[in-house]
Amino acid sequence: FIIAALLLAANFSLSYAADETDNAEGKVAVEGGNIWYKIVGKSKKGVPLLVVHGGPGATHDYLEPLEALADERPVIFYDQLGSGKSDRPSDEKLWTVERFVRELAALRKELKLEKVHILGQSWGTMLAASYMLAEKPSGVVSLIFSGPFFSSKIFAADCRERVKKLNIRSVEAIFKAESKGDFSGEEYKMAMDEFYKKHVCNLAPWPECFNRTLDGMGFEVYSSMWGPSEFSVTGTLKDLDITGRLGEITVPALLTGGEFDEISPETVKSYAAKFKNSKFLIFDGCTHSHHLEKTGEYIKEIINFIKNAENKM
Repeated sequence: FIIAALLLAANFSLSYAADETDNAEGKVAVEGGNIWYKIVGKSKKGVPLLVVHGGPGATHDYLEPLEALADERPVIFYDQLGSGKSDRPSDEKLWTVERFVRELAALRKELKLEKVHILGQSWGTMLAASYMLAEKPSGVVSLIFSGPFFSSKIFAADCRERVKKLNIRSVEAIFKAESKGDFSGEEYKMAMDEFYKKHVCNLAPWPECFNRTLDGMGFEVYSSMWGPSEFSVTGTLKDLDITGRLGEITVPALLTGGEFDEISPETVKSYAAKFKNSKFLIFDGCTHSHHLEKTGEYIKEIINFIKNAENKM
């Protein structure tokens, strides 16, 4: 299994052997359709971990290494509306931060997650933080923001700095496509490929769970809310910025980033400083997918963080 392989490669001892009889799947009705969820380790007694994937429009699959935490607690994955195993309505009016926040709230209510840790990755960090700000929910024991995204303009600016260091042909292809508003060319796709292999996931080949996310992507959601690629931001989120409100979140927060992440280490550090109670970690040699590139180290840090948070409940 890819999870065991990744953890062993990272010199991490996997103590949880997946037991399919201790898993559960289902669907929850939300505004616009039904969303799919999976609970791993449903019988475990620890405070559950709710995992919020990125995108917008990605799937839960690439975050599967977090199943390792199900040796002590239920780990809940779900696919947001418009992607993966969830319904895929064709209605751009559904693709708003506010609706995705309500979706997250509905899932938590349906699963009766009175106490919960929430881990968001990339767009999932924006969604988790927005949920905290909009719903002001009780019972959230800790927050993990992996590859944090709290400002579209800051994210885009960090990406542009990375773009400048690509092959000159890639740089020219990107600026040409953006000037014409045509992102269908082969040169632009090759530039995307170079960028993604340097800053989104630097494993070669990409893990099977990562490829499943690419196969299950809801591109209608992604293109509507974000754009044609990570570094060309044209969608409805282009002006989104919640950095001024991060200080309202008092729950213990862990922010993680990679040395070569799309989001710079400096940005991760600056975000952490805005929270009332936070720490940050940067994984050397890693990208936006540092949870895949240094899985063992990443899992150990998450375990230590959430246990410390529980000790302070």
